[in-house]
Amino acid sequence: MADPQGFMKYQRTEPPKRPHDERLGDWDEVYAAIEPSVRNEAVRTQASRCMDCGIPFCHSGGSGCPLGNLIPEWNDLVRRGDWAAASDRLHATNNFPEFTGTLCPAPCEAGCVLSVTPEAGGPVAIKRVEQTIADMSWEQGLVRAHGPAVSSGRRVAVVGSGPAGLAAAQQLTRAGHEVTVFERDDRLGGLLRYGIPEFKMEKKALDRRLGQLRDEGTRFVTGCEVGGTGPGALSVEDLRERYDAVVLAVGALRGRDDTTTPGRELEGIHLAMEHLVPANRQCEGDGPAAINAEGRHVLVIGGGDTGADCYGTATRQGAASVTQLDQYPAPPGERDDARSPWPTWPYILRTYPVHEEAGQRRFAVAVRRFVDDGTGRVRAVELHRVRVSRDPETGRRQVVPASEEVEEIPADLVLLAIGFEGVEHLPLLDGLGISRNGRGTIGCGADWQTTAPGVFVCGDAHRGASLVVWAIAEGRSVANAVDAYLTGASDLPAPVHPTALPLAVV
Repeated sequence: MADPQGFMKYQRTEPPKRPHDERLGDWDEVYAAIEPSVRNEAVRTQASRCMDCGIPFCHSGGSGCPLGNLIPEWNDLVRRGDWAAASDRLHATNNFPEFTGTLCPAPCEAGCVLSVTPEAGGPVAIKRVEQTIADMSWEQGLVRAHGPAVSSGRRVAVVGSGPAGLAAAQQLTRAGHEVTVFERDDRLGGLLRYGIPEFKMEKKALDRRLGQLRDEGTRFVTGCEVGGTGPGALSVEDLRERYDAVVLAVGALRGRDDTTTPGRELEGIHLAMEHLVPANRQCEGDGPAAINAEGRHVLVIGGGDTGADCYGTATRQGAASVTQLDQYPAPPGERDDARSPWPTWPYILRTYPVHEEAGQRRFAVAVRRFVDDGTGRVRAVELHRVRVSRDPETGRRQVVPASEEVEEIPADLVLLAIGFEGVEHLPLLDGLGISRNGRGTIGCGADWQTTAPGVFVCGDAHRGASLVVWAIAEGRSVANAVDAYLTGASDLPAPVHPTALPLAVV
């Protein structure tokens, strides 16, 4: 049983970060390295704040963890110092806790009962506990290969090696199927590899999980465009002939562009991924990034995670200045119960570690015009204050000027981080006879199967750009559906249904 007075004895604390100047001088993890015994004792104290609620909203319903992580259980195991049992309980529901412990925004913490009353000191530091369990699992040699006891003789192709594809592949391999993961890039991991900056998640965490999957029997093929015709491609005909089932985990990488603002055609204006991918490649040792912020006045348009990733990447590249724009007004510092009542995801101002380091954020502003330097390259932008509202008839969002005043600021590198519009155009979909829906994603039935028999979909390709925790949850769920399709029944867990949506959009 949890310590019933833990939350009264201890306040929530965050892990220490490295000094700003040190962080800006390298690409290493933002958080400071702590001697394991000191770290573990601090995290045991944080875990003791868990009250083991009768209804644990942290992992139940649409407000908590989509994976159904057994949070009160492993909190208490950590409190008692039983790291091996805590690792077992954590891995029972989550294939990759070091990914979620690093990258997930933690809807579980928003649903924690301790977040209701500020006087209680804030929610349990669930994400910190989870990350420490994952670290301890590797440090103590608790992460091992769990290969299948019996082979089913059935073959499954997983297209895409992001978190959804990897979760599906691991589950299906453990169920006894022969699984091959196809990745069109030269390295595995999808957005984990080339979208998430190194300072946010060091790629050694990804590489050691890939090692576990290989040891269990999952096969990987890189540099392969499934459905394509170029060198190394795998045709749709060969795909269908060789595999009994196919899982599409191709992501939703079609970036939203700004097609209406005057001057968009100028050089120096790029989609976010055009900046992040080469920066990550440089960290992998592939040479200098073609789009580099060194010495430039960088403008990041978009206030979400991707914008923050561009922000932190630009500062580490040595930008002369970095400014991030958000069309919406600055959110409140605390939860507004009228707008986002507990346990839903709160509408509050979120400050990422990169915002503490350098640069500035500006709210309720938008670009009126990109300014030419006379050679066809952007040199500045004209800003105006705006107001975001909804059209009363159509319900569509409207961004309208809130003032006649126009301000010009220098900007010779502009990064558009304004979201994604679904799955890219892929020859594979044409070959399979699958169409994208109105949201730009791939629809499916209650069994995760698309309109093409034996072809399943999961992750961002199904739900649109979302959280890593949802990707893993959908990967685990689609594995259950594929296993049942191949064998008639499945004991694999299925944490979410294809129609599942969070109560609050994160």
